[in-house]
Amino acid sequence: MTTDQPTHYRKAEQDFRWEGVEKMPYKEDERALFKAVTRQILFSDPALDGELRYFEVAPGGFSTLERHEHVHAVMIFRGHGHCLIGDTVRAVAERDLVSVPPMTWHQFRATGDALLGFLCLVNARRDKPQLPTADDLAVLVKDPVIATFLGGTPAVSTSDDQTKT
Repeated sequence: MTTDQPTHYRKAEQDFRWEGVEKMPYKEDERALFKAVTRQILFSDPALDGELRYFEVAPGGFSTLERHEHVHAVMIFRGHGHCLIGDTVRAVAERDLVSVPPMTWHQFRATGDALLGFLCLVNARRDKPQLPTADDLAVLVKDPVIATFLGGTPAVSTSDDQTKT
């Protein structure tokens, strides 16, 4: 349920929901490949010039592999998983912070049996995501760590915190 009236307070509800905030499908773009993701827009006010969203990825689910001109500021809020940022795959867990620079391939995955919930701050006015071409994917999967990540296989972290299989 979303209201047109601005509100200064929205009470937290059960299961990481908020009063007056609609739980929606992750995307409405049929071109984008993703699995088991929902989104909630927590703040979207022209005066902020930004939007704070909460995404939840079910176990085994993943966000779209994409890039765009705007940046993302992400805080892992619940659970754990892995993320691809550029040419690096990292394990992520509650309270970790992730920055996605402009025009950087990125994807979040809930690996294992836990879900992955994260807050994501973006510009209110932003460009549309770009999906990888076959050539882009060919370059990405040359790295065996990225290929394993994109294949959905859970990985283990090494001491330098880059994920290896």
